Amino acid sequence: MTGALQGTYADTWRRSIESPEDFWMEAAQGIEWNTPPRAALEQRSATDWTWFPGGRLNTSYNALDRHVLAGRGSQTALIYDSAMTGTRISLTYLELLGRVAKFAGALRANGVGSGDRVIIYLPMIPEAIIAMLACARIGAVHSVVFGGFAANELAVRIDDARPSIIVTASGGLEPGRAVEYLPLVQKALALSAGSVHTVIVRNRDAIPGSAADYVDEAVSWLDWADEEDNAAPADPVSMASEDPLYILYTSGTTGNPKGIVRDNGGHAVALAWSMRNIYNIEPGDVYWAASDVGWVVGHSYIVYAPLLAGATSIIYEGKPIGTPDAGAFWRVVQDYKVKVLFTAPTAVRAIRRVDPELTELVKYDVSSLTSLFLAGERLDPETFHWANDGLHCPVIDHWWQTETGWAICANPLGIEELETRPGSATVPVPGYKIDILDSQGHKVKRVGKDGNIAIRLPLPPGTLLGIWGSPERFQSAYLSAFPGYYATGDSGHFDEDGYLYIMGRTDDVINVAGHRLSTGSLEEVLTLHPAVAECAVLGVHDALKGQRAAGFVTLKAGAVIDHDTLAGELVALVREKVGPVAAFRDVTILDRLPKTRSGKILRKTIRQIVDGEPYTVPPTIEDPTVLDDLILAVSGSAHKATETARTNTPVTTSPQQ
Repeated sequence: MTGALQGTYADTWRRSIESPEDFWMEAAQGIEWNTPPRAALEQRSATDWTWFPGGRLNTSYNALDRHVLAGRGSQTALIYDSAMTGTRISLTYLELLGRVAKFAGALRANGVGSGDRVIIYLPMIPEAIIAMLACARIGAVHSVVFGGFAANELAVRIDDARPSIIVTASGGLEPGRAVEYLPLVQKALALSAGSVHTVIVRNRDAIPGSAADYVDEAVSWLDWADEEDNAAPADPVSMASEDPLYILYTSGTTGNPKGIVRDNGGHAVALAWSMRNIYNIEPGDVYWAASDVGWVVGHSYIVYAPLLAGATSIIYEGKPIGTPDAGAFWRVVQDYKVKVLFTAPTAVRAIRRVDPELTELVKYDVSSLTSLFLAGERLDPETFHWANDGLHCPVIDHWWQTETGWAICANPLGIEELETRPGSATVPVPGYKIDILDSQGHKVKRVGKDGNIAIRLPLPPGTLLGIWGSPERFQSAYLSAFPGYYATGDSGHFDEDGYLYIMGRTDDVINVAGHRLSTGSLEEVLTLHPAVAECAVLGVHDALKGQRAAGFVTLKAGAVIDHDTLAGELVALVREKVGPVAAFRDVTILDRLPKTRSGKILRKTIRQIVDGEPYTVPPTIEDPTVLDDLILAVSGSAHKATETARTNTPVTTSPQQ
């Protein structure tokens, strides 16, 4: 749907939908092929397709070798900036190619070949990117597991992917603590079924532990430096377009993680196309995705897309605040003249909470920044306005998923810069045909009415091939709810101009006495209060109404307000903006919201705690102690959840309506 939009974007989108063969064959010219594809799309059935059949390529070659051969080997490919250690390293394309080829040779010398799986369990250091590209170079399938994941979670992924090698480091660094990885790897190996025969360890001076500590293990533990130094460089291996490039695990509703599989050809074409057409990045530009290689953003926009585009990518080991302060991001932008910054709304909200007046920003020259892209969670309008007004460059909310690997909706700056609208992810990216469906799968015709967001099949290049080892799970999880569509699991609506508004996950819609309410719309209202930094609204059990809306908020730095007063004002605000139908009366004030390491609020866990249900601490949680504070708060104790608020009243309050 493009609504009333006319012009360059609308024409490009329409062509991608009406003539996908021509559109994507043209885009495929941005990649070097060993064997050109015979077509763009091969549709085997309504739910089975492949992109660029017959084509052969190597993703590592396209990310590195071709730029060197084009005479740009001296250009900086990768910048490593660690706020934890103060280390700064730059690698040119020629230097990065040399290291990748050598480590690919080391993997090959240890028995890794095309199609074999390698688990990468590394922190945010250059070796994470080197290991990924080395796997791609020899046709191995990498599966990056977020560094520091619990041993049992690592073991689950080992048993599903069946890797022969794990690549790891002595540990990772978090503010105020070091996380030792090697004991976790050792325990995971003991819990797993035994596919791994070798562990390669990158030593870090700041963290104890090395391969030499594990010489008596049944599995061979090797030193990264020794293996790389002694290896012969490996040449790139030609891969079929549909051959898997990587497996990336995401949470599953059954409790078992889903291994999302990405291909080589469609992935390379889509990501290279996205850099120029969505982010307006050209060769030599500096692009910074402030994420982690363990997440899909890191895969797509720290590693592959910037290098495929011939840009300079930054890998940053640090946080938006506390390393050392709320100016951390602005310092990186200044030091490396970043053109485009991509991060999560939660990072911006964290900066806003600590530095609402942006006093740290004025210390740095961020004039190189032409746009700030945000994704990962819904961007509330208040945070949008704060960032947009403070940075004086376009703030672009765009929407995508682990499964899609790149943007579904965005403001396509490289095609045509469209008007930004607070609360909207702008418009469908070329290649994506989006409909809003009701629960029966019928199109929602009324503008502004929420429904299930679904993508017409076939999905464009770069999206998931399937779920590792479970084709039937791919069908049941994504393709069965609405025949002919991929079910995104998100809800939202289009406005009269074809702008899409993501209001939340479909399971975040709450039913209060028969009235369906979007938690996203309620959160928008709460963030209007000048004292509120972040919030989450979710449906909790109510014996009379089935569910009721409960709000969980954190305060901005310096905000001083009585908790009962704030709760009453928030209840009144919801009644004013939404109406009494919301039956909103529960407000819990916290110092921090429980989140994953990627910044997503753990809504299900919050709801389980509030409803008194059994729950498991998610392995992705950033700080488990936040749950202790939540439990104290919802139990009605007098726990002081914020350092700045001055009150002795309980932080959970339910004012009368």
